[in-house]
Amino acid sequence: MKPARAKGPFPPLLSILLSALCILPLPAQDSPIAPYTTPQGPLEELPPFVIVGSKENLKSQVGASAFLDTTDIRTQNYTNVNRILQRVPGVYVRDEDGFGNFANISIRGGDGSRSERVTLMEDGVLTAPAPYSAPGAYYTPRAARMSGIEVLKGSSQVRYGPHTTGGVINFLSTPVPEAQSGYLRYTFGSNATQLLLAQYGDVVTTDAGTFGYLLEMHGQMSDGFRTIRGYEGRGTGFQLYEPMFKAFWEPATAMEQRIEFKFGYTDFDADESYLGLSEADARRTPLDRYPSTVFDNIDTDHIRTYLRWQGQPTDNLSLESTAYFNRFNRNWYKIDSVGGFNPAIDDAGQIVGRTSLNSALLAGNPRLGVLQGTAPGSIGVKSNNRTYESYGWQNMASLTFDTGDIGHTLNGGVRFHADYEDRLQLVDIYNGDGNSGFTSYRRGAPGEEADQRQEVFATSFFVEDAIQIGPVTVKPGVRYEKLQMDLNDRGLRLGGDLDTYAAGAGINYNLNDANTLFGGVFRGISTPGPTAYLKNGINVEESMGYEAGIRHRREAFATEFAGFVTDYYNLLGTDTGLGLAGTSNLNAGAATVWGFESMVSYDLMASQGSPFQMPAYLTATWTSAELENALSSGGKDNIYAGGTPGASIPYVPQWKLAGGVGVRYDAFGLNLDGTWVDESFGTADNFTSPVTSVRQGIIDSALVFDLSASYQIGEHTKLLGGVQNLLDETYISSRLPEGPRNAAPRTVFIGVEMTWEALGKIGDAILQK
Repeated sequence: MKPARAKGPFPPLLSILLSALCILPLPAQDSPIAPYTTPQGPLEELPPFVIVGSKENLKSQVGASAFLDTTDIRTQNYTNVNRILQRVPGVYVRDEDGFGNFANISIRGGDGSRSERVTLMEDGVLTAPAPYSAPGAYYTPRAARMSGIEVLKGSSQVRYGPHTTGGVINFLSTPVPEAQSGYLRYTFGSNATQLLLAQYGDVVTTDAGTFGYLLEMHGQMSDGFRTIRGYEGRGTGFQLYEPMFKAFWEPATAMEQRIEFKFGYTDFDADESYLGLSEADARRTPLDRYPSTVFDNIDTDHIRTYLRWQGQPTDNLSLESTAYFNRFNRNWYKIDSVGGFNPAIDDAGQIVGRTSLNSALLAGNPRLGVLQGTAPGSIGVKSNNRTYESYGWQNMASLTFDTGDIGHTLNGGVRFHADYEDRLQLVDIYNGDGNSGFTSYRRGAPGEEADQRQEVFATSFFVEDAIQIGPVTVKPGVRYEKLQMDLNDRGLRLGGDLDTYAAGAGINYNLNDANTLFGGVFRGISTPGPTAYLKNGINVEESMGYEAGIRHRREAFATEFAGFVTDYYNLLGTDTGLGLAGTSNLNAGAATVWGFESMVSYDLMASQGSPFQMPAYLTATWTSAELENALSSGGKDNIYAGGTPGASIPYVPQWKLAGGVGVRYDAFGLNLDGTWVDESFGTADNFTSPVTSVRQGIIDSALVFDLSASYQIGEHTKLLGGVQNLLDETYISSRLPEGPRNAAPRTVFIGVEMTWEALGKIGDAILQK
């Protein structure tokens, strides 16, 4: 059993900060130091890889898109990516742990489990630990350390894969600054929740060229907001440390070029469980956890790195080449099943006659008491020990040219990518004494529960041409994927190839400087992993998507409205995150998703000539997401089981609204943001309450407000404070993986934000003492 995390009076992240201040170089007294900024770099012609770039660039996109900058991320001190993405129309999230440590993101009705059906990238590089073999790998880039988040939906994202149906989310890490600068953000709040983001960078120009670097430390930790019955002193929180180093060199050569290197590391440890609560307990004691989860813990480490070259041989030709590597290790030691006292054990180390957790949580099940610690019995605790690796080489080129009066921007690229997932899992058995105590009964052997390796080598290329004819831009494109798959499952060796493609065309028509029409049609795909494809006969997800919309941008006012239809020929569901043996995909059959997305933003005081600023925004999404036929394969405990024609797709609400207003005056700032999400179903059988599984039932609607305030002290220091979930809304946010669980309660925070000059003075004072 893992010992409880120590709780000390001095915040550990703050001690790391003070140590860093003692070793960072201090600015010269006679040299001005600019506040920390997040530009694209000194060489604007060769920016780091972005897909939107800024809010200003949204107008030129041929499909619906969104760009969230540091203001959107930091104003409410958001660390939970779910809260950040709630404001984006057409993006649905399922909050599992209340902190956003295990994101479940869906775009326009695709399956959101572990964000498998979305192409996740960081700085233009695939970031899921094994995006082809096992994309549901319990990792999402941490939003709190990002300088921006880009979201592309529909036809504007044909060039990115392998999951093109819904869209792509690109996380932008902090760029190297233009000049010597530093930044610090530290907050402390409810449940000893802490956030640290410290950055320092500099740029030096020599005869050999321009050199720049960035050092960053990001950390989060919390004691957690849940309480384990009978173990009230044991934490249910997490701790996270993420250092990053980034550097570039722009040689003093005739050709403009840039070489950039990034290395990032994540160490994450959380006392988190798959197990939720019974229906009654979820309503009566929503922040409890059962004693049977006392051993549950996930421990991960992640290395991510790339080396990128960018060059511009001519004024109309740009090239980019990136080699990248990711390695992700994780072991989630968690309750997996429940049975009788002193049970017999099968060859896989599992309890004979065991009951699944989602069944044991049903009212009246005699083994519910074992989970609650009030009845004797046994629990199986599985060590989900897995290693992931992905590495590759991607190359892109962009050529601009004219054919008569028609302008072209021809983009093309090729990527060679390899990844694998390696499982070596066991199950430990514990006996429960009926008084919240659990003792070891039998230790498992590595590999007895799962000993499997699945891997993919993928070759992909794309080509698209932005054809400009006066005010009209048409962008046709095609993407091809060739996957070579291998599976070794306890000596069962399977191999095979998969070929598929995505294609589409988008249009952007500038009516005038303020108004733009856009639309598109595209074929979307999402590829299954080796186990699903080679062993279980699961096919590629295929769909046809259509969208049309209008944008208006003028000074302080912006609005966008879009309609979309996604016609799934073969909706791909997943068992990932369900705790099922042989986790794989399934074919959920045909489905139709259609709806409307809208956004409006305006500074209410912009035309008044007032010293006040009052920016406001409102977004809305209405969605109809229905299956057209029953589940075509898979089933059992899967959330798509029991679906019939006309059934609503799980976890896709009909309505989603988000809005906010801010007040700025002199040194003072105040922001109020709110979201309302309609109720949805937990399973495709659309039961309103559990019948055969606690995964069945309603996902509650929720109205959540967040309030924050800031006060600027001088030029370089800002005081922060806020309340998240202001009204302390209590609601079931998920019934996965194993039973209903509630979202985070009301929390408060205070903190400080400083730029480099203030940090230098503090560090100087520390050194003098």
